[in-house]
Formats: sequence, structure tokens, C-alpha cells
Amino acid sequence: MNPIELPDASKAPARRGLKLWLSRLEGPQTMGRGPVFWAVVVLAVLAAVSYPAFANDYVVGNAAYFFVWTFMAMGLGVVWGYCGALSFGQTAFFGLAGYAYGVITINIGSAFGATWLALLLAVALGGVFALLIGYFMFYGRIKGVFVGIVTLSVTLVLETFMAQTAGPQWRIGDARLNGFNGMSGMPPLTVPWPGGDIMLYSGTALYYVLLGMVVLCYLGLRVLLNAPFGNVLVAIRENPERAEMLGYDIRLYQMLAFGLGGALAGLSGALYTAWGQYITPSSMGLTAAALPIVWVAVGGRRDITATLLGCLLVIAGFQSLTIYGSQYALVVMGALLVFTVLVTPDGLVFTAINRMGRLFKRVRR
Repeated sequence: MNPIELPDASKAPARRGLKLWLSRLEGPQTMGRGPVFWAVVVLAVLAAVSYPAFANDYVVGNAAYFFVWTFMAMGLGVVWGYCGALSFGQTAFFGLAGYAYGVITINIGSAFGATWLALLLAVALGGVFALLIGYFMFYGRIKGVFVGIVTLSVTLVLETFMAQTAGPQWRIGDARLNGFNGMSGMPPLTVPWPGGDIMLYSGTALYYVLLGMVVLCYLGLRVLLNAPFGNVLVAIRENPERAEMLGYDIRLYQMLAFGLGGALAGLSGALYTAWGQYITPSSMGLTAAALPIVWVAVGGRRDITATLLGCLLVIAGFQSLTIYGSQYALVVMGALLVFTVLVTPDGLVFTAINRMGRLFKRVRR
């Protein structure tokens, strides 16, 4: 008689944990649920995967450029939309991580996948710097519009400092900072391969890597925001005094959210530097600091899906407008922001998706 095989009890907690995290892909803090929503998501990803087969290398590289910025937008969505702290400092973390990637890769090279180590260190630097700024702000009881003032000041101070590093003394190892002209010559991301490292220049290979990173980041943020951490952030946004009375250390949660936003902005900065193989202080200027606010506001700051879609749509529109002159593009972006604030404060994309969802429900009835 064969012995009865009992289920492995050691695997049960792991399975329950996996089911719990998967269940948090849907929840009260993110828009979209059910098979119809996920079918649309899968179709969108499949369309993105097949896109390079119908476009030339230049267009594919341009699409990869769009993906680079989505991480900073999603990070700002967490900080501003879910935590309720308007930050103009995302480009500071962006630029800091971009310079860090350049300095590290110029000094250690790109062999054996060293660029990925540089990417991780640059993202960590952006996140740690954001945690440091967040600690002094939130534990110093700075809130409201003053958060925007402090973060904007940090951004402008960093831009001014980096623009004044033109002399030969401003170097870190073999990497010269070059002042206003910025750094260049750093290697792109490389993938170790037996026949030689694969260089991820702005093309199809980089496009697929960035697409995978965007999908993973989006899904990861959905899980995090529907977890207790995200629920507490929303509670702080709605009523910080009530959340504090319930026993939550709201300053800790705000600081952690700010650090997460800084790390994601740093990821955009490091990827941007690897994509274009250059970084300049203008990436931390006033205009650069304001544009992520427009992306997130137009998309919808209180939902990560709307933030992601809004970022891609607005960047594509902004780039198309720059063909006729950057000044016209900035005027249109400003007008779009004013229209969004006055007419659809929840965001154009968020409002449009909500109305489409209501229409779909009526049709099903």
C-alpha cells in the first residue's frame, strides 16, 4: 500500500503570501479591476511588445525615451497624489542620480554588467537623498505649500551648483563635471553575453528592457498602494490629524513615500543618462521641475494608472509641439495645466476613464 502523501506544510505560508500580494493588484486605492480591465492591460502590453515590428529604429528609440520619464511621474504620483505632498524636487533626485551614473560608469567602465551596478547605486543615492530631505521636512513639521517651496529651493540650489563646476578641479576620478555643458561619454547599459557585452543603445533592445521595467514598476506600485502602506498614505492625505490619532507615525510614512518617489525619479535620471549618454544641469532647471507636475496633474494624481497614461500622452504631445518651437509647447502645457485645475481637477485621463467605466456599466445593464 502506498503511503498517503500529505501536503507540504512549509509551502502553505508562501502560497498564502503570494495570493495575498496578487490580490492587492486590485483594491480601493487603484482604478481598474476584473477580467475586462486586465484584458485591456494585456492587450496594451502586447501592442507595446509588437510595436517595434511596425516602426523604424528612430521611432522605437523615441518611444524608449518616453518610457524613461514614466518612473519619475509614477513616483510623483505616490508623493503628491497618494501622500498629498506637492514636490518640485523630483528633478533634483533625477539629476543627482544621472550624474552619479555618469561618474560611476566613467570610472569603473561597462564590462561585466557594471552599468547595472551603477544604475542601482544611482537609484539608491536618489532615494537616500530624498529620505534625508524628507526627514528634515516632515519631522520638522513642514507641510502644505512649504513642502513645494523647500523642494523647489533644493532643486534650484543643485542646478546652480552643478552649473558652476566647469573648472578642471571639478572632477571625481576620471569623470569631469563640466559645469553648464554637463557630462558626456558615459557608456549605455550593457548586458553581459558570452560573445561580448550587448550595448543597450536607444533602440529595440533598450525599448524592451524599459517596457519590462515600466510594467514591473506599475504592477509593484499597485500592490504597494493597495497594501496597508498605501491605505495609510491616503488616510494621511485626507486627514493627517485623524491618522495620527489612530496611532500612525505620519511623519515616517510621509518620509518613506518621499524616499520612494525620490528613488523612482533617480531611476528616470540614471536611465536618461544611459539612454542619451549625457546629463546637464538644465535637467534640474525650473522648467524641468514644473513639467512632471503637468504630467501628473493632467493624467490624474490620485491613481497610478491615470498618472502613467497621462505622462505618456502629455510627453508625446509636448514633443510634437516642440517641432514648431519650444516656447509654443510650454505655453500649451501651461494652458493645459490651468484647464485641468479649473475644469477637471481629478485629471483629464482619470475623468475620461471614469466616465467610460460608467458608460460601460450602463451598456451591460
